[in-house]
Amino acid sequence: MVTWATALVFAIALILPIDQAFSETDNDVKHVAGSRCPRALPNAPNGYAPASVECPIDRPVIRNANGLSRDEIEWLQNRRPLAISAMHDLLHRLNITGFDARGYIDLHLGNESNLPTIGIAVSGGGHRALLNGAGAVAALDARTESSTLPGHLGGILQAATYISGLSGGGWLLGSIFVNNFTTIPALLGDSTPGGVWDFNQSILIGPLGQPNYYRDLRDSVLSKRDAGFNVSITDPWARALSFQLINGTDGGISYTWSSLALQSTFSGGNMPMPIITALERAPNNREQLIAANATSFEFNPWEMGSFDPTTYAFAPLKYIGSNFSNGALPDDEACIGGLDNAGFVMGTSSSIFNQVLIEVNRFETTSSLLKNLTTTLAAILTNISEANLDIAIYEPNPFYGFNNGTNHNAHSSELHLVDAALDLQNLPLPPLLYPARNLDVVFAVDSSADTRTNWPNGASMVATYERYQDPRGIGNGTSFPSTPDTNTFVNLGLNARPTFFGCNSSNMTGPGPVIVYIPNAPYSYFSNVSTFELTYNASTRNAIVQNGYNVATQANGSLDTSWPACVGCAILTRSFERTETEVPDQYQKCFERYCWDGALNSTNHPSYDPKLALAPPEDKKKNAAPKVVSSCNVIALVVAVQLSVLVLSSIQVL
Repeated sequence: MVTWATALVFAIALILPIDQAFSETDNDVKHVAGSRCPRALPNAPNGYAPASVECPIDRPVIRNANGLSRDEIEWLQNRRPLAISAMHDLLHRLNITGFDARGYIDLHLGNESNLPTIGIAVSGGGHRALLNGAGAVAALDARTESSTLPGHLGGILQAATYISGLSGGGWLLGSIFVNNFTTIPALLGDSTPGGVWDFNQSILIGPLGQPNYYRDLRDSVLSKRDAGFNVSITDPWARALSFQLINGTDGGISYTWSSLALQSTFSGGNMPMPIITALERAPNNREQLIAANATSFEFNPWEMGSFDPTTYAFAPLKYIGSNFSNGALPDDEACIGGLDNAGFVMGTSSSIFNQVLIEVNRFETTSSLLKNLTTTLAAILTNISEANLDIAIYEPNPFYGFNNGTNHNAHSSELHLVDAALDLQNLPLPPLLYPARNLDVVFAVDSSADTRTNWPNGASMVATYERYQDPRGIGNGTSFPSTPDTNTFVNLGLNARPTFFGCNSSNMTGPGPVIVYIPNAPYSYFSNVSTFELTYNASTRNAIVQNGYNVATQANGSLDTSWPACVGCAILTRSFERTETEVPDQYQKCFERYCWDGALNSTNHPSYDPKLALAPPEDKKKNAAPKVVSSCNVIALVVAVQLSVLVLSSIQVL
């Protein structure tokens, strides 16, 4: 049975390749010279299987979420001076007319709280989000060739304190940070051989040189089950992601998310803090739809947990496989490490299999082959959902017995997490909105596929705004700027160019950052590929990355020469308010151009087919073919689920 299923997977993948439907544009991504960086420390005790590790002198405990962790506070003491130093040079390069940026930074060095704190959020959306987000990150990274020249934005990454990602954006963070905060060009491998991101090979087939790919997936998941831990469809998915994104020995099987804290470059404050997000699916809830007030969890290098009042607790990430009870680890219980496998954390944030069932049931086709395939897939997914295996399982639940009065999962032996975008918040903003982190500006890179043609329409921003207006209190005092409806986003072109939200803090209910919203849009390439697209040749991959770079920089300032200075103004806005600084003239001009002014146009927009912003005049008359979910995408979906089911069936989980 396993042999037949394996053959079926290969047959479908090879005979019915996923269609590309891409533009013929062939752009080169900017690159830097140099070899790929070494990876994080492989500190898992037993590969993918959690295992006993030595307990620290002070046994690990669960803490209330009434502030930042001691580890984060200590790390900030290292990070803050380096971020400010990078900001000193960045703001000078951004060249705000009539403003001495270096002098302003120097003036306030004695009180660093007056100076800006920068965050970056990268949305979900599969490989589309990974690649478009990569283009934006490359644009913000001073290590990218030419990124610090006039018109560019290189240095924002170096000046940032936090960067968050979910689903495809979480893959991006994992690939960058587990590979020791490497660069996008190094991951692409354009300047040197051996880049990690070889997407010519589908995740269904595995990387070249790995003839035992399926056996490796099966054996690693089996080892976790045999160690006494429940597994689900997310586990083989997580291992497959590691082969594509980490690419260490055995697919990076021994790398954990908590190992990031052990890197000297991270602990010394030389990079921003990466945060991956996920959502809780309530205990015993087998519904596919996730409530808008679902608990938002984060994974940072030291902890996993939530600031939401429905959990309001954090667990030490390295030891989350331990059998905590009532917030403590009993003396007769061992410390268990390795459950925070880096691939499993990335897989948790993209555990979308419950949503896949909804999409399959919505799919319409006249093909009898596809009808049969989708019917079979729906039956398989229904069985998986009914068995509660369509989620990521964290068992034992580290929050068992903790905060019994308010913690929704306090009485559950398992914690179930799913894709963080299933409540429509496809931008991982919640961790960056927590007041104690004091973010002043967040660059929000949105690669959502909200429209019929896979472009964003601001739905992620709307969902976050509505979440924090919730009278039930899920926001816990968090403030978010006013946001228009999705029709207004499209009708006013707010989904086609960067827009600032929250420019005037007096219009907000409390302290909160300016949101610099950067939507995926066609500038040099039609980057609206399906979330279920699994294979990309190097030309297509690079073109999507380059398009993301062009959107973030407004084509290196060629679409608006004032764009870099306006970005500088957005960074400084909250700082100017705190220090009561008289703003320069350019500040007012920038905000008139880029701040949403409260205008609305809620007329229903039946279709959205944008043109290339950087195309020659004659080409701007042409629209891209809508990149809707094709029959081949559904076949890819069938095969992707079949891959995970195959692995689970082979170890008798299903």
